[in-house]
Amino acid sequence: MDEQSLIFKISTWVLPIVLAVTLHEASHGWVAWKLGDDTAFSAGRVSFNPLKHIDPFGTILLPALLLLATGGKMSFGYAKPVPVNFWALNKPRRDMVLVALAGPGSNLILAIISAALFHTIEWVPRDVQPWLAANLTMSILFNLILCIFNMIPIPPLDGGRVAVGILPPSLAQPLARLERAGFAIILGALFLLPWLGNYVGLDLNIFMWIVGIPAFELAGFIIDMVGF
Repeated sequence: MDEQSLIFKISTWVLPIVLAVTLHEASHGWVAWKLGDDTAFSAGRVSFNPLKHIDPFGTILLPALLLLATGGKMSFGYAKPVPVNFWALNKPRRDMVLVALAGPGSNLILAIISAALFHTIEWVPRDVQPWLAANLTMSILFNLILCIFNMIPIPPLDGGRVAVGILPPSLAQPLARLERAGFAIILGALFLLPWLGNYVGLDLNIFMWIVGIPAFELAGFIIDMVGF
């Protein structure tokens, strides 16, 4: 497959993104199910079928916009959030943290597996090797970006739910109230701040500072860890 072709470039982004967000959301639902809440299971969301999880904006449009905005250097996305009734969990405060950690944890594991699979590239036909290597590279980076991004301690991100679960009530309650505005804050940080930075001549790409750079550093560590 021609590495410069549009099909090659799209497939090496789309496949890792769809797999990562599917596993992320299915992991949330599976852990919630095992901890007493069958809401996601009953809704058919404890599934590896991507069609159950894909969000038109978060899984398709947002990654495309970020690819265009960064010149193809960075992208991320998300799926439809898995429904969880935290009060149905066995121990709501503790289990909320475990359910929240399940998504980023699954992405970290998938990044490690993707790095380890580089050892298998020589087993496939030579003309497929560049495509497989590109997919595994994007899988490592995207899963780490998704993991780190979701651990930012702002609701409704997973990191926000973890923070609400472990902080004392005096701090957890004000943080929890940010959930309604959290998505707007996140989108503003992703798009508005870099635009303002370009306008005033400052680097305000917060996404790259707190997600991109740590993801690249962690990717290097994982590749060294698996001995590739």
